[in-house]
Amino acid sequence: MSCSRGPAAMVRCRHCPSNITAAPGARAVQCMQCTRVTRVPGCGRARPGMPLVPRLQPSPSFGGGCGKKRAVLIGIKYAGRCGSELRGPINDVKCMRYLLTERFGFPNDCVLILTDEERNPTRLPTKDNIRMAMHWLVQGCSFGDSLVFQFSGMGAQVPDDDGDERDGMDEAICPMDSFLQGPILDDEINEAIVRPLVHGVKLHAIVDACHSATVLDLPYQCVISKSTGCLRWRDERPMTGAFKGTSGGKAVLISGSSNGDSRPTYLPESCATIGAMTHSFIRSLECEPRTTYGRLLTSMRAIMRQGGNCNLQGPIGSSIRNVTNFSGVEEPQLSSAHKFNIDCEPFCM
Repeated sequence: MSCSRGPAAMVRCRHCPSNITAAPGARAVQCMQCTRVTRVPGCGRARPGMPLVPRLQPSPSFGGGCGKKRAVLIGIKYAGRCGSELRGPINDVKCMRYLLTERFGFPNDCVLILTDEERNPTRLPTKDNIRMAMHWLVQGCSFGDSLVFQFSGMGAQVPDDDGDERDGMDEAICPMDSFLQGPILDDEINEAIVRPLVHGVKLHAIVDACHSATVLDLPYQCVISKSTGCLRWRDERPMTGAFKGTSGGKAVLISGSSNGDSRPTYLPESCATIGAMTHSFIRSLECEPRTTYGRLLTSMRAIMRQGGNCNLQGPIGSSIRNVTNFSGVEEPQLSSAHKFNIDCEPFCM
C-alpha cells in the first residue's frame, strides 16, 4: 500500500539501536548514527498507475532548460552530518561541468548544479530539489536531445518491497536531508528520468556512490563473459514483468559496484580531491575523445586499478592532486535501457 502523508513516524533502525524520525510520506529513512537506510513499515509502493511521488514543478531559478543539451550535476559532501564529510563530490561536479561545456558543447545556462556549498536554497541538493531537478531535466524532451545526470555522494540499499529486484534490494541515492526525508529509491529515479525519454533522446547518468550499479533500474547490464572474456549484456529485467525501460529513447548508466562502504577521507580542507570513479571517467575521455562504450569501460577499469594522483586537464582538473575512492567503488559498471553493440557504438554526450 502507499504511505500516508500524516504526521512523522518513529522508526527503529534495522542496523543499529537508534530510533529515526521519518518524514511524512517517506518510504525509507537514513540513520544519523550508522548512515544505513531502513524501510518505513507500512509504506510501500503507490497503487498501480499512480506516481511514486507528487510531480514537483521545477523552481523558476532553474532556468528554461530549453537547450538540446542539458545536464543536472549533483555533489554532496554531507558536512557535519556523517561524522566526517566526503572529500571529492564537489570537485566531481566542477570537473564534469568543464568536460560537458568545453568538450561536448553543453551551454552553461543548461547545466544545473546542486551542491551543499550553494547559498541559493533552491540549488541545495535536498530531496525535493533533486526531484525538481530530475523533472526539469526531462521536461519536454524531444528528438535530438542529449541529457546528463550526475550524482556524487552517498548511496544506500534497502529491502525491496514490490518484487522487482532480482537481488531483493532497492538501491538509492542520499540527498543532503536524507536523515529526515529519506533517500531517493531506484524505482523513483527510473520513473522520473528513464521512462519519459522519447525516441531520439539520449540520457547518460554517471553515479559515483556506493550501491550504485543498478541505481537507475535499467534492464540490461554489461558484464564480462566467463567463457570468452568479452563484454556481453546480462538481462536484469524484473521477474515480475515490471517495465523499466524508456518511451523509445536511450538511457545509459555508468556507475560502480562496491562493498557498500563509503570511505570518508581525512584530508586538510586545502587538499583538492576528486572521486576515483569520476576521475577515471573524465580521464578516459581526455585520453581517447572518440572512444566506444566498450573501450571507455575498459579504460576506466584500468585507470582505477592503477590508482595514483589526479592528472586531469583544464583549469579545474589541473589544480586537483588527490584521487579518493570516497564511494568504495571497486569497479565501474555500465547498464542500459536497451542492448547495443558496445564494442562498436561511439560514445557521445
